[in-house]
Amino acid sequence: MSIDVLETQPPLSEEDAKQFSPLALAFLGDSVYEVMVREALLRQANRPTRSLHALAVAHVRAGYQAEAANRIMELLSEDEADILRRGRNASGISVPKSATPAVYRMATGFECLFGYLYLCGKTLRLQELFQIVWEEHLTEE
Repeated sequence: MSIDVLETQPPLSEEDAKQFSPLALAFLGDSVYEVMVREALLRQANRPTRSLHALAVAHVRAGYQAEAANRIMELLSEDEADILRRGRNASGISVPKSATPAVYRMATGFECLFGYLYLCGKTLRLQELFQIVWEEHLTEE
């Protein structure tokens, strides 16, 4: 049995993963996405850690995640789109001053989707969606 690089625990069924609150999924998805960003930046070039950190922050901020969610929206399956919507519409979100409520909610939906896919062991799908977002980033540079 091969273990995917991102997996640290056995995957959950989709039904089990859906039992978590959207904000709990976003909690996990935020870190999953950040690890993917950090690895992509590190593989791009050997930079000083200060530079790596600044670049990572630019990619994990709410505005960037909201834009990324909008870029992948049309590519999502019905179930994936439902998970993103659950995260976007979750109650109890406290919006920081650095983002508008709409932007922060969309970013939360994006994180929710990444957390859900990770819990389900759908790392190939995670990598596929991340690659789409990352390639867009590369064309913007």
